[in-house]
Amino acid sequence: MVPKVYVTYNQVHKLCQEAAPRILADFAPNLIIAIGGGGYVPARILRSFLKQPGSPNIPIQAIGLSLYESLGTTDETQIEEPGTKVTRTQWLDLRSLEMANLIGKNVLIVDEVDDTRTTLEYAVKELEKDVAEAAEQAGRSGEVVRFSVFVLHNKDKEKKGSLPKSMMEERRYLAARTTGDVWINYPWEATDIDEHDKMSEQQAKE
Repeated sequence: MVPKVYVTYNQVHKLCQEAAPRILADFAPNLIIAIGGGGYVPARILRSFLKQPGSPNIPIQAIGLSLYESLGTTDETQIEEPGTKVTRTQWLDLRSLEMANLIGKNVLIVDEVDDTRTTLEYAVKELEKDVAEAAEQAGRSGEVVRFSVFVLHNKDKEKKGSLPKSMMEERRYLAARTTGDVWINYPWEATDIDEHDKMSEQQAKE
């Protein structure tokens, strides 16, 4: 049975705070794109720590990608397994966002966990393709967007997906923590937050 790890809101907050200086040093973003639903909370927390004095807040946009599929329930606990196909449930409207304004800028993609890397690979490839099309239409095809990735947890396991070699070499990928292949329970998934925090506290004592 896959061991479960309970992560609290307080822990998520501190992971974002800890990661922010490294993000600013390596790839200070002009825009944050949160992958829903797990990327919403860390993206918003990160923005507070990435804000520079005298500068406006970094805009946050969202995309919806689904890779996990429900396989039923057992002992009143929902079972989910990584799927094999990414489902796009929400995407950026290039016309309303004026994607051409991002050309030459830094964009940080945020998610909660890097499990199989399939979702992250899809997000980076599709966003790169969309921006390249916008750049060509704007007559700026020689310019690119620097995409970076931040996740709270990276599972140390063989990945099905991959990220651009340049992204890894240029330290434009950052995981706040690397874990084993465990099931991570985030607080926004909890229906009883007191019990969730109690389980996390109990694990810390073990």
